[in-house]
Amino acid sequence: MNHKAKKLSDIRFSVLDLAPIIAGSTAADAFRNTLSLAQHVERLGYTRFWLAEHHNMPFIASSATSVVIGHVAAGTKKIRVGSGGIMLPNHSPLVIAEHFGTLESLFPGRIDLGLGRAPGTDQRTAQALRRNNNNNNGQDFPQQLNELRTYFDPSLSDSKPAVRAVPGEGLNIPIWLLGSSGFSAQLAGQLGLPFSFASHFSPDNTLPALDLYRRSFKPSNTLEEPYAMVGVNVIAAETDEEAERLATTLQQQFLNLIRNTESPLPPPVDNMDDIWSEYEKAALEQQLGSSIIGSKETVKAKLQAFLDDTQADEMMIISQIYDHQKRLRSFEIVAEIVEESK
Repeated sequence: MNHKAKKLSDIRFSVLDLAPIIAGSTAADAFRNTLSLAQHVERLGYTRFWLAEHHNMPFIASSATSVVIGHVAAGTKKIRVGSGGIMLPNHSPLVIAEHFGTLESLFPGRIDLGLGRAPGTDQRTAQALRRNNNNNNGQDFPQQLNELRTYFDPSLSDSKPAVRAVPGEGLNIPIWLLGSSGFSAQLAGQLGLPFSFASHFSPDNTLPALDLYRRSFKPSNTLEEPYAMVGVNVIAAETDEEAERLATTLQQQFLNLIRNTESPLPPPVDNMDDIWSEYEKAALEQQLGSSIIGSKETVKAKLQAFLDDTQADEMMIISQIYDHQKRLRSFEIVAEIVEESK
């Protein structure tokens, strides 16, 4: 099989939105922009629009992820809306089954449930969410996942369930496992579930995790063969120079995380060398190494190279861009690239 044969038009493209709160704005503004983006990418033909659960982060508004999913699904018509992801250790599986059972009942055939096992926050916040000291680094995630899946499909259990998810039971809600390491890759493979890898902040682990997922894959009622999605930062603009400048917002966001500086999403700057140290620059270049930044031609070449490397079935685009109109344009450029590769 010729691994180079996959074209960009052969795969699906989707969106991960962090509902960014930009400097000088509020969460309410972030939600307005999120809905505007969802409606925009729906018109452009993207497959799904996911929101991520993060807590105690001043630049991310989607902490009550299920609520925002409902808001976006109500304001769109056909695009799939879901979580990328719900951090399952923060919740009781029953509550998530009820939340997503409710969403699927309101918006049938349009809801995805992507699950992660990280806290999506710091340890103190994780404790505030969970109300206990049961911090086992997600080691009981497989048991939690099994409990959650059994609420949707009681036949997965050996006995008649004493507790039922209403709504939820009997609904066919696609469950995805998300990961930035090998743990979820292997689990997704063993259970025959679709897998989404966080290449946008863990680029070095991408190919090993995808390989592990495909090697450990066992066919299931959900999937006959592996289905892998990769998350990738894309910042596209009219010129390479403009895109590089827009990308300084993302670089500053990660720099603030490294420095434990709590602030909204910052505007772009002319020169990052005024801000970061050599050590910080090297650390960021490793963490953001798979980011695709540039003009249409540059982005097209880099997306194709990334597809050649990963053989992904779907790419989920993340664009942390300060200016909302430029963010809309970035997703438009990617859609044009895909259309032109047909």
